[in-house]
Amino acid sequence: MIEDPVTVAIVGAPIACEEGFKDTWREVAAWAGDQLKARFGERVSVEYFDLFDPQCPALPNKAELPVVIIDDTVLSNGEKISIPQIRKHIEDHY
Repeated sequence: MIEDPVTVAIVGAPIACEEGFKDTWREVAAWAGDQLKARFGERVSVEYFDLFDPQCPALPNKAELPVVIIDDTVLSNGEKISIPQIRKHIEDHY
């Protein structure tokens, strides 16, 4: 039986700088996805959302970017995107 993958949603936004805009959180989310895929294979799905994407998951009150949500549970809010923290949560809960 195939189980639904654990969904890791990372919500961020482009950051304005002198050179224009940087999409750093999207880049970190892609890197995190690669790392988690290497560890868990198809058991984990990582998705990135810009803050104003229509498909963006619901955020907690007074959310600060970036927000990491694992299967509807907010793991971090306004903190560094931590692959060890995400990995530990997945290992402990799934």
